[in-house]
Amino acid sequence: MVLNWVWLGFFASAIVVALGQTVLGDLGALPRVMTALFDAAKTGFEVALGLTGMMALWLGFMKMGERAGMIDAFARAVNPALRQLFPGVPAGHPAQGAMTLNISANLLGLDNAATPLGLAAMQELQTLNPEPETATDAQIMFLVLNTAGLTLIPTSVIAIRQTLAVKQGLAGFNAADIFLPTLLVTAITLVCAVLAVAWVQRISLLRASLLVPLAGFAAVVGLLVWWVSGLPAEQAAQWMGVIGAGSILAVVLLFTGAGALRQVNVYDAFIDGAKDGFQVAVQIIPYLVAMLCAIAVFRAAGLMDLLMGSIAWAAASLGLPTDFLPALPVGLMKVLSGSGARGLMVDVMQTHGVASFPGQLAAIIQGSTETTFYVLAVYFGSVGVKHVRHALACALLADAVGLVVAVGVGYAFFH
Repeated sequence: MVLNWVWLGFFASAIVVALGQTVLGDLGALPRVMTALFDAAKTGFEVALGLTGMMALWLGFMKMGERAGMIDAFARAVNPALRQLFPGVPAGHPAQGAMTLNISANLLGLDNAATPLGLAAMQELQTLNPEPETATDAQIMFLVLNTAGLTLIPTSVIAIRQTLAVKQGLAGFNAADIFLPTLLVTAITLVCAVLAVAWVQRISLLRASLLVPLAGFAAVVGLLVWWVSGLPAEQAAQWMGVIGAGSILAVVLLFTGAGALRQVNVYDAFIDGAKDGFQVAVQIIPYLVAMLCAIAVFRAAGLMDLLMGSIAWAAASLGLPTDFLPALPVGLMKVLSGSGARGLMVDVMQTHGVASFPGQLAAIIQGSTETTFYVLAVYFGSVGVKHVRHALACALLADAVGLVVAVGVGYAFFH
């Protein structure tokens, strides 16, 4: 119901504002909104179509791993920790292994791999759903973990910063200087997201079976952070690329090798799984088009600019610094559109400089936030869930906390 009102609000506010602009003499307002509407519909279809090959690939490997028993092995390994966050998922269920792979891909910043793995996990969770059109507690927890997912290193943001630094003639520029701030922000956002969902679902988190693995994981991550942070920017980005690619290929090798050892026909298993890729991609199209169209008309009507002007006035009235405002649209847009936020980030870096405070803050925000509405539409759309319950509220709360923390951390590190 909440998503319904949000979606309706995007359209209604955009059309009303465009009509008002037309009455005031801006005859291009309505055509501009209409063009944005149709362009977004085309983009939604192209994005879903682009997912088809990746979905076929990963669902094929997932089916191979399932028949080889590797998904069950993953599930048993992480069961003590995941059981606390997902009490509604039975021990050893394939959803646990799929969720583990998705979280690992997000951690390494491998968006292309994380999305199909996440969709596969949602499909496994849907098999436990007694009301197919209503999100379960487990699906909500999993989705919110994705919208506030912990990213070890934002490799794409670092690459963009390095490219722009070269164009701007910055010698010795360290594009990876946002690494630690981004990791800190995304970790705090993740904790906030888990606490919010756990509070609503009455999940107790103070248990050794959850805290001990998390402490061990934090130690490993801390060592990796310490090692990578001491490397030059270009070398750090290269090593993260090696770690990411190596992790994905290791999973492929593990699944195929286990299948061969257990005399599974890995080719047939892959084909059976890959067949589902097209069906999932097609099922996503209406949900993705609906959300992207709503966001596009909201932007085209100029409501984002109006929102930013209001925030600037409020900040100035309270005597707060306003030098963070140029980067703020990146965070607001990232909730709605990842590609839109990336474009805004590049614009900030080009306008103010990649080494400026707004440029650094925009990079932190881009690297530590997630496209909540996109993830909501795609993940729930892939399984036909229409009633998202408290998923949107918890995800937006985490987004808000993450944005505020990003500004604070940006000031602490760079101002």
